[in-house]
Amino acid sequence: MSAQSRALRVIKAVQAASSQCPCHGSGHHHHMSSHNGVKDTDYAFELATSNIRYGLGVTKEVGMDMANLKAKKVVVFTDPNIAKLGPLKAVVESLETSKVPYVVYDGVKIEPTDISINHAVAFVKKERPDAFIAVGGGSVIDTAKAANLYLSHPESDFLDFVNAPIGKGIPPFKPVFPLVAVPTTAGTGSETTGTSIFDYTPKKFKTGIAFRSLKPLLGLVDPYNTRTMPPQVHVSTGLDVLCHSLESYTAIPYNERSPRPKNPILRPAYQGSNPISDIWSLKSLKMCIDNLPRAYKNPDDHEAQEQMILAATFAGIGFGNAGVHLCHGMSYPISGLNKKYNHPGYQPGVPLVPHGISVALSSPAVFEFTAPTDPDRHLEAAKLFGVDVSNVKREDAGKVLSDALRKFLHTLDVPDGLEAIGFNKSQLNDLVLGTLPQHRVTKLAPSPVGAEELERLFEKSWRLY
Repeated sequence: MSAQSRALRVIKAVQAASSQCPCHGSGHHHHMSSHNGVKDTDYAFELATSNIRYGLGVTKEVGMDMANLKAKKVVVFTDPNIAKLGPLKAVVESLETSKVPYVVYDGVKIEPTDISINHAVAFVKKERPDAFIAVGGGSVIDTAKAANLYLSHPESDFLDFVNAPIGKGIPPFKPVFPLVAVPTTAGTGSETTGTSIFDYTPKKFKTGIAFRSLKPLLGLVDPYNTRTMPPQVHVSTGLDVLCHSLESYTAIPYNERSPRPKNPILRPAYQGSNPISDIWSLKSLKMCIDNLPRAYKNPDDHEAQEQMILAATFAGIGFGNAGVHLCHGMSYPISGLNKKYNHPGYQPGVPLVPHGISVALSSPAVFEFTAPTDPDRHLEAAKLFGVDVSNVKREDAGKVLSDALRKFLHTLDVPDGLEAIGFNKSQLNDLVLGTLPQHRVTKLAPSPVGAEELERLFEKSWRLY
């Protein structure tokens, strides 16, 4: 039996055991760790992140980086919108100055799908580059990661690397080509992680590929590149930072995650909250609370914008190692099932719930639900929102943090819940069914969730204000 199928059997056994466990609901689920005297939780965590170079105007160094790597042919990934803007121009000029041969692929789809990724893979298989540059938001960086993976594993099937249980979740077995990520949004932190997220069209929900070996060699974090973002895009990408921070800080602790991997290559990139990721997550949460409303309200507040792109990177280092949980798990069907809603600030006429919005809509409900597992962490988060928690009872931690989140979302003009973006109650079941297979993230929730809990969380996210 392969290590993977063993791991899946252990997960099933743990799930079965935990559903009969008498200590259900009493704080963090310690019951995962020792049933029948056998301890099968993890005992180690790992910090992995990309090299990061931060500075105003640092994009213009990318040509020298490629020359230093002795790249013979670089593929530059971008989307049709960024293709017309300054960041791409800066990258192309830099490559030309350093006399590095390149081709541009500008067909990246915002919120990628398996179809758009396969289109990109066909392009790189034809062009055969030996290095990648991704200029754009998470969609561009994620598409470049996936194209790089399939280019270096040409004989593999698409679902081989996709997260289980949707795909096979096989770890990459060959090295990928060097990838330099140049983020143009202050949100995904994709320049720091080995995660690539896309809509899987046969199932109408998002999934992804997540392995440490896919992370960019280098992230060039240049605040000049976010200056072209419309205010609404600042909000939606910034809310991704908010939820990355909060979810990774409240995720199940790494030493309560089960099963313990039989081989370090099988230790997931998303391994639960840990002492290193906590530092990055809390810092990025504070930066986001202090700077996102400023960046939204005033397009000339460059200091707030600089802090937000840095916060995105900090949050990436935090969640890239700890993982996210329910807000992200629930966001995937929210984006995937949307047929009509088009968010302001994005391409008109194209139905789109931006990722950060789909993640934030459930956040008040989610953190009220997770608070009993660790009230102190939830109160610490509420304090960063400016709440005086000195006299708050621990059992009220969830309500206090939930209210602080509602207030924060309201100041950013976030739509008033799922109803406001066109969902009706008959879709509740589809939302639940789209969340259940998202094990990569839902298993990191500090309390176990099934269909009933998810249905309640979606119902509580119907109206926010």
